[in-house]
Amino acid sequence: MLKITDLDKAYYLGDEKFLALNKVSFTIKKGEFVSVLGPSGSGKSTLMNIIGCLDTPTSGNYILAGQKVANLSQKELARVRNKEIGFIFQSFQLLPRLSTLQNVELPLIYAGVPSDERRKRAKKILERVGLGDKLPNLPTQLSGGQQQRVAIARSVVTEPSILLADEPTGALDQKTGAQIMELFKELNEEGRTIVMITHDKHIASYGNRVLNIIDGRISEGGENNA
Repeated sequence: MLKITDLDKAYYLGDEKFLALNKVSFTIKKGEFVSVLGPSGSGKSTLMNIIGCLDTPTSGNYILAGQKVANLSQKELARVRNKEIGFIFQSFQLLPRLSTLQNVELPLIYAGVPSDERRKRAKKILERVGLGDKLPNLPTQLSGGQQQRVAIARSVVTEPSILLADEPTGALDQKTGAQIMELFKELNEEGRTIVMITHDKHIASYGNRVLNIIDGRISEGGENNA
């Protein structure tokens, strides 16, 4: 599913070289729920951007769904981001003037899905996340937890190979965050592969496996049975 080998990401401040990622190697299999746990400045956001094909490594290899990412053109990378990866952000990233249904339809428009089919698919996934009665609502008419559910629905509507979540509960209270994590567990139990970036050990424990990242280096945190 996803394999990273000896990956480095370097930045330069004048003549000084700074390694945000240092010889990072790991594999994520289809159907896993992996938490990447690390404090601020550990390199987890840099790693997320590379996994999401939003940035490129300085050296090393990244293979996603059997494709060597470094060999892909900009057009192919755009297709990978739209089709293979579902993004979920801390700040939801919903368009304020679009309804719940329209926000979820958006990636299907980019994918060229016909109007009737995308409406059907968007409605179905919104019902799946418990928002079937909120289709015409604007984001401002939804709670934080509901907005994150819309964001999750939008991320899975294209049936991506992998869900990439960046601090998905960071803007939510503890109770709502727990509800969102239960939804992630359900999606994983349905067979979806999830990679979640977090600084919170409790949130990380929802994953089946934890990768610890500190100073740009990865270590295995073991498997969770929760």
